[in-house]
Amino acid sequence: MSSGGEILILPAFGQGHLFPCMELCQLIASRNYKATLVIFSTLSSSVPSSFRQLPLVEVVDIPSPTGPQQLPVPMHPDSRNQMHLSLENLLSSRPNKPLSAIVDVLVVISWSAHIFHIFDVPTIGFFTSGACSAAMEYATWKAHPQDIDFLPLPGLPHDMALTVSDLKRRPSSQPPKDKKKTGLPGPGDQPPWVNDTQASIALMINTCDDLERPFLNYISNEVKKPVWGVGPLFPEEYWKSAGSLVHDSQIRTNRSANITEEGVIQWLDSKPRGSVLYVSFGSSVDLTKEEYPQLAEALEASTHPFIWVLRENAGRGRDPNEEGYAYPDGMSERVGERGLIIRGWAPQLLILSHPSTGGFLSHMGWNSTMEGIGRGVPFLAWPLRGDQYYDAKLVVSHLKLGYNVSDDLSVMVRKDVIVEGIDKLMGDEEMKKRAKAFGAKFGYGFPLSSAAALDAFINLVK
Repeated sequence: MSSGGEILILPAFGQGHLFPCMELCQLIASRNYKATLVIFSTLSSSVPSSFRQLPLVEVVDIPSPTGPQQLPVPMHPDSRNQMHLSLENLLSSRPNKPLSAIVDVLVVISWSAHIFHIFDVPTIGFFTSGACSAAMEYATWKAHPQDIDFLPLPGLPHDMALTVSDLKRRPSSQPPKDKKKTGLPGPGDQPPWVNDTQASIALMINTCDDLERPFLNYISNEVKKPVWGVGPLFPEEYWKSAGSLVHDSQIRTNRSANITEEGVIQWLDSKPRGSVLYVSFGSSVDLTKEEYPQLAEALEASTHPFIWVLRENAGRGRDPNEEGYAYPDGMSERVGERGLIIRGWAPQLLILSHPSTGGFLSHMGWNSTMEGIGRGVPFLAWPLRGDQYYDAKLVVSHLKLGYNVSDDLSVMVRKDVIVEGIDKLMGDEEMKKRAKAFGAKFGYGFPLSSAAALDAFINLVK
C-alpha cells in the first residue's frame, strides 16, 4: 500500500511511553502515512503481533542501552554510540527520507537529535506526560521560587499557584545532590526538555483541549512554536466502548495474575454502584516498604469495598536484590468479600469503566490519570515522583476531581490520614457526580481538537 510518506516514532523505555506511541502510530497510519515505530529491543515483547501486522505500520528494534533502564539515567558512551549507529543504519536504509521523527522528550531526543539533524529529518518533541506538568516545570523554573507561602505563576491559572506543599515532597522522590545520578530535576530546576527540544519544529503532548488547553497555550507562547494536544492516546476500543466495560485483555498484552478478568467482573458486579475504591500505583514507581503497611492497615480499617493491586516485588525500590513487600498474613481473610487483592497484572480499564468503581487511589501517573478522568472516576491523589505531583495538582486544584491523600507529602503518609482521605472521597457524592460529568466529555470518541492537531502536524511536515 502506497503512502504519503514515512514518519518515525521513537518512545522511551517503559510501557507508559510505548503504548501511547503505538496508538499515535495507528492514528498516523489512518491518514495514509507510514508510521515506523523504533523501539528498544527490551520493549519488543510488549508489542503484540496484531500491531505488527497493521497496514502502513512497521516496527524496528534497536539495541537497548546497557545498565539500568529505570528512566532517566545517564547513558553509557558505548550504548550511546551503539544506538547512534543503529539509527544511522536505519536512516541510511530508507528509500526516501522520512518526513519527520516524533521523538520522546524523556532521554530519547537528547541522544538522537543530532543524528536526525545530520540526515535532515525534522523532529517533533513528544511528551507522553501531560501539558500541565511540562508547563508547571517551566513556570516554576522561570519563577525561581524560594521560601514561599503562595506564588502565582504568570500565564497559568490562578489555582495553579505554587504553595509550600508543592515544593515539599517525599525525600525518596528528590534527586541527590549529584543530579547526574538520576537526571531528575528538582522543583525550580530547568526542565531537561527545554534544551533538548530547541531544534524541534514543534511539540506534541498526549492530552487534549478539554483537559489542558491553558497549559498547551502557555507552553506554545513560551517556546514560540506549535504545541499540539494529540490525545488521549487510548486504544480505539476504548473510544468505542463508551458507557460499557472496556476489556483490557482484548487490547493489551495480558499478564499473569491471581484472578482472571471474568473474576474481577463478578466481584465488581456484587458491589453497589460507586462503592468500590480502586488502589493502584502503576508499574514503574512505588511506595516504600514502610508505607505499604500503613496502606494495608488503612484498607482494613476502612469500611469501603476496595480492589488493591499489589504487583510483584512491591516496595522493593531501586535495588533488584531487595526483598519486596508481602501484604499481611490473613488480610484477605479479615477483609473477606469487602476486598479484592490482585497480585500481578490488573485490568485497569475494565475496573475504571465498571459502574461499581467510585474512587481511584492513584500515584497520578499520566496514563492512569487520563484513564480515570475519561471514565468519570474521582481521585485520591498520592503522587510519588516528578510529574505526578503536577498531575495531582491539575486534578485536585484545577479540575477539582478529587482530593490529596495528605497535605504534606514530605513525610510518610500514615494509616489515619489514609482512612480519612478514603472516607472523604468515597462519601462525597457531589465529587462523584462532577467526575462523571467531566468524563462524559470523552464519551463521543477521540477528541475533535486532537484530530485537528494531528492534521495540522501532517500539513506542516508533508
